[in-house]
Order: sequence, then structure tokens, then C-alpha cells
Amino acid sequence: MSNSGMVELPAPAADAVVPCCPPITAGELSPSEAERMAVMFKALSDPVRLRLFSKVASHAGGEACVCDISDVGVSQPTVSHHLKKLREAGLLTSERRGTWVYYQVAPSAVAAMSAMLDLRT
Repeated sequence: MSNSGMVELPAPAADAVVPCCPPITAGELSPSEAERMAVMFKALSDPVRLRLFSKVASHAGGEACVCDISDVGVSQPTVSHHLKKLREAGLLTSERRGTWVYYQVAPSAVAAMSAMLDLRT
């Protein structure tokens, strides 16, 4: 059963969001900052991963069962592979409940990417 309605995610608590990097306009990224951000952006550079990330982010309640988001035009093992890559990049968290795995967007990762790309000085 799929629920594809758009919902607004609650804003994370201020202490839960720890951007890794200063805004791109603040100066050059250090090698470690660039590496960390590249891993996240690389994970999102695949169209299937970006769709899966979008499905989790827009799912009702801020979390999605893998059974509700796997209809992205690839096989189930491939969906699992892409979700694993998103978890490894720190973009998603997951929790097993019985036979299903539920995914949530990691607010601190999204905040880090957003803060880095903020052009306001």
C-alpha cells in the first residue's frame, strides 16, 4: 500500500543539526570537508537514488517502509543496493521492524548540504 501524498517534515531540533562545513562562499573547503560533502552529493547523483531519497523525504510521517518506495523501475535487490549507498553516505537512517525496514532522512546531512550551498553571506 503506497501513500504518495506530499507532507511537510517537522523541522529538526536546533541541537540535532550540525552542519559539517561553512557556506561555499565563506572560503575554500578543507580536504576533509570536501571529501565528506562529495560522498553525500555523489550518492544523490544517481537518478534512482535521488528518486528513493525524494520518496522517503516526502512520505507521510517523515519515514517510509521499503515496501512503499521500491517502485522506481529497478529490481528489489537494486533498490536495496541504492538504499544502502544512501545510508552509507549518511543521508538516510533505517530501522528494522519485523520483516520491513523503515527509512528516514537524516536531518543533519540535509542541513549540512544546505548550509554549504547557502550563497547568502
